[in-house]
Amino acid sequence: MVTKFNIRDLNIWFGSVYALKNVSMEVKSNEILSVIGPSNSGKTTFLRMLNRMNNLQLNFKVRGSLELDGQDITKMDVELLRKKVGMVFALPLPLPLSIFDNVAYGVKMHGGCNKIKLGKRVEWALKEAYLWEEVKDRLDTSAFKLSGGQQQRLCIARTLAVEPDVILYDEPCSGLDPISTAKVEEAMLKLKKKYTIILVTNNVKQAARVGDRTAFFLSGELIEIDKTDKIFTAPRDQRTDDYIRGKFG
Repeated sequence: MVTKFNIRDLNIWFGSVYALKNVSMEVKSNEILSVIGPSNSGKTTFLRMLNRMNNLQLNFKVRGSLELDGQDITKMDVELLRKKVGMVFALPLPLPLSIFDNVAYGVKMHGGCNKIKLGKRVEWALKEAYLWEEVKDRLDTSAFKLSGGQQQRLCIARTLAVEPDVILYDEPCSGLDPISTAKVEEAMLKLKKKYTIILVTNNVKQAARVGDRTAFFLSGELIEIDKTDKIFTAPRDQRTDDYIRGKFG
């Protein structure tokens, strides 16, 4: 498989807090990489580094190498980077706009297209997020009238509309019911045919269900990364096994 991200000796500080310590790994194209670990393990800091969202925090400092398709992301135009590497957050964050305009927003921000092409782009993105059939007859209604699970899939559609290469998910199902969670997971599994997906989750069962590979973080360190079935059945490190079995977390 082709390498999408190549990360070497990545270290991150927020003031005196040493958040990530010498992380080295590769993320492959068209895989779902599940990232697990207890609170304050560094997994969200790692995820946010991939589209430079950590740069928005005070006293942020980074050292190491982080390449996307062979390009140093710290030297890329940040808007171009965030177009290539989209992010879906823990809580759905629809804009106070219609369903249509929520999906069209990013496209317009990045230069847009004519009305006919924009309509087709919105329809395509909603279909990719497995939401089209549920909303196609009410595109002009407020996004706030959607259920929580539908709002999360709307945010996925908004991310897809700008045609990224990578989708970052930060606990996307933490506030969703099991049925909505299953729909988001189904969308992930189908989307990996076209996109590279990195999923941070506290739900180890979810990591096992959708991840091709899984990375386990603890206290800012990458403890191990391997095929998901191996991580969950024969991890190399006892701490990984203890976490998966619920002995701490």
